[in-house]
Order: sequence, then structure tokens, then C-alpha cells
Amino acid sequence: MAKRPPQTFPVGRAAVKHLPLAPRKLRLVADLVRGQRVGPALALLQHTPRAGAKPLFKAIKSARDGAESNPANEGMIADPDALVISHVSIDGGPIVWRWRPAAYGRAAKIRKRSCHINVELSLG
Repeated sequence: MAKRPPQTFPVGRAAVKHLPLAPRKLRLVADLVRGQRVGPALALLQHTPRAGAKPLFKAIKSARDGAESNPANEGMIADPDALVISHVSIDGGPIVWRWRPAAYGRAAKIRKRSCHINVELSLG
């Protein structure tokens, strides 16, 4: 049987709900930082020219600050930038339907997509 990876428990979490950005666009950015340490990931996101870089930057920073200020993690975290991004999920949110005029008097649907971000950090 294959060995299972060691169980890591999250020390910091953050969630962003109803972000008005398509999940597909944000998943491209999330794939860049998944599994990295927080410090280099934040530096990478600061210089990424994608629409999803700024909200993901804020979510990771919020999870790092939450882990640092959590009294349950007292003495466990020496360097908050050394935490590892153990889990990033980009889920689809509610879709708002818009209508735009089409040929022959018809109406065409436009889907305005939104997404949810969930970030978990664990000890490296």
C-alpha cells in the first residue's frame, strides 16, 4: 500500500464569500501558490498581473494574521511567513443572470459568475 502523507492540522483559516470574479480566473492564480510558504506566496501574488491575485493575497494575509493572533496557537508559530498554504479551494458562488439584446428580437443570456475562496494554513 502507498504511504499516506502526514496529517497536518490547520492553524489559520480565511474565507472570502461572494467575490464578483469568475472561479476559472481565480483558480489559475490559486494554482501558483498552492503548497508554498506564505512569505514567498505573498511576494509572488504582489507581482502577478491577474484579476484574482489581489483577493487571494488578502485572503492569505488574513489567514496568516488570524493564525498569529489566535491564542490556541500561542508559542507554536515562530515565523508567520514560514506557514505553509496547505489548502486553497475556489468554489463557484451564485450566478447572476443578465440579458442582452440579440438578433431577430431575441434575448441572449449573460452569466455573471462569482466565487468563494477558502484558505487553510498549517505548520511547515
